[in-house]
Amino acid sequence: MFYRADLHIHSHYAQACSKNLNLETLYQWARVKGIHVLGTGDFTHPAWFAELQEKLQPDGSGFFTLKNPPQQHAPEGMKVTDTDVRFCLSTEISSVYQWDGRTRKNHNLVYAPDFETVAEINKRLSRYGNLAADGRPTVSLPSRDVLELVLNTSPRARFIPAHAWTPWFSTLGSRGGYNSIQECFRDLTPHIFAIETGLSSDPAMNWQWSALDAITMVSFSDAHSPQKLGREVTLFNTERSYDAMFAAMQTGKGFGGTYEFFPEEGKYSYDGHRLCKVVLSPQQTNALNGICPHCGKPLTIGVFNRVHTLSDRQAPLQPATASNFSHIVPLPEILSEINGTSPESKKVQQAFISAVSKFGNEFTLLNDTPIPDIERFNATLATAIGNMRKGQVTRTPGYDGIYGHIKLLQNELPRSSQTLQTRLF
Repeated sequence: MFYRADLHIHSHYAQACSKNLNLETLYQWARVKGIHVLGTGDFTHPAWFAELQEKLQPDGSGFFTLKNPPQQHAPEGMKVTDTDVRFCLSTEISSVYQWDGRTRKNHNLVYAPDFETVAEINKRLSRYGNLAADGRPTVSLPSRDVLELVLNTSPRARFIPAHAWTPWFSTLGSRGGYNSIQECFRDLTPHIFAIETGLSSDPAMNWQWSALDAITMVSFSDAHSPQKLGREVTLFNTERSYDAMFAAMQTGKGFGGTYEFFPEEGKYSYDGHRLCKVVLSPQQTNALNGICPHCGKPLTIGVFNRVHTLSDRQAPLQPATASNFSHIVPLPEILSEINGTSPESKKVQQAFISAVSKFGNEFTLLNDTPIPDIERFNATLATAIGNMRKGQVTRTPGYDGIYGHIKLLQNELPRSSQTLQTRLF
């Protein structure tokens, strides 16, 4: 069975996240996007865990269904394809600690097949941090020890390093991470079967480093609002169950690859210093010894530079067992470019409702619908999606917490983009 999974999201209990991140709204937006399996996020938070226990029921496969789905199966005004949405118990944990003379800050994803396992994980983790302080709790426990705690709780619990390359909070990041998976997890490294690429990285970038050849590349949205679900997703063709899904990640059998951001769109793609509006390629940064030419402070080293520093290949070499992937641009961003307004504008929202209602869900339109069928609906939209699928796009890299920009239509660039691209290239 083919299905799409987004296993890294947050709840309304997480800091800097939408108050609309409740189960009912998540259910509706999963159907808008075309997501079949959705992480719950934040199961470590006591109030959210209580809400999950109240509103979800096990389906016998290790996933959960919503006991009382909203009568409106999509946000008001939308008509969507009937998608059977299941939930997977998940959370993200922030480990902040000292190791080998440096402060380490790593985010990791943890999954469980039942409420009993979650309760035990939460009980053990509560010794190392206040789980009620944030949907994504901070614990004073090294990543390696969080992994050990998870493994000792249940043989079916799973652990995946989150957005593995981002500078500040990741396993391999330039500021808070390590120089290898082995250095971080040491004796437990064999239990790391997958890493989340993050918005600023894609599998091809990871294939430049032979040390990652045996690790599966997964991608999820890290959504902080319902509308951001599915920015990246992972594809499967297995029995739709908890054990089968994770077995696919571990063995490659039934693993279908990922839908990815163009990595330049991620907000830690290139090096830079946002206060000085400086954005630099790895080569430019190296020439400056990593120092901002405006203020003299250290630059935030982005993912492209970090991958280049650690990798041992001049070009990507796809492992024989690795699946392919596709780049996508979220539909609201495509419609924003077409209409010349922000993705949040009323004009774009109306166009989004119209397109989703016509084609059933966002992923069907972006990836599956023949271009001639889209052309009969809107010729400009067909051109934009065709260019996206072929990778014929203009890329303005993000840096130091500022998202990049992907341009799909080859008309004249806005002045701000021209200025930025002149500096970059």
